[in-house]
Amino acid sequence: MMQPKNNRFRWGLLFVALLSPLLQASEIEPFAVPKKLDTEGFHEIFAQLAPTVYIAGQPTLHGLSRVQAMGVTRVINLRTHHEMDDREIVPFDESNAISELGMDYVHIPLGGPNTPYLPAAVDQFAVALESADGAVLLHCIVAWRATHMWTAYLVRHQDMSLAQAMAVAKQLNFGPLPLQGFLGQELTVEIKHD
Repeated sequence: MMQPKNNRFRWGLLFVALLSPLLQASEIEPFAVPKKLDTEGFHEIFAQLAPTVYIAGQPTLHGLSRVQAMGVTRVINLRTHHEMDDREIVPFDESNAISELGMDYVHIPLGGPNTPYLPAAVDQFAVALESADGAVLLHCIVAWRATHMWTAYLVRHQDMSLAQAMAVAKQLNFGPLPLQGFLGQELTVEIKHD
């Protein structure tokens, strides 16, 4: 009689352990207003999007050390292979530098004909974000693609309205609209002129 109760308890613990990455997803609470941070060590932009999510332009080695000290355990890079392999653009091997700092590296290359903006990329980002054991840094060269990715994530995975997500994006580096590709549908965006 005690054995079945014990097994149910063990199965319950296993169930909770297996679901914990999914439960963490609901803990990502995006800020309505991103917190702009000192850009030292980053190209153009560095901001906090949620308690455990940061966005930036291309980090330097110093920038990577900075975020590691801030609790970042995973870096998600949206730049293409071509961009990352050009040592004039990025003078170090980012994946190796991140590994040496004890962080995880996730590369979701976007931009160009071989790496288009698709809903699957947003879903891949969501999995990488929501399964991280600590804070996450999302980046590209100037946080343009990263801003679009975050906006699409807010709509697809946080059930935020497009208008709300766009309001957040406009505080970062939104620019023109690859968001159409991320969401898999044509969008009309209106800009309010005062």
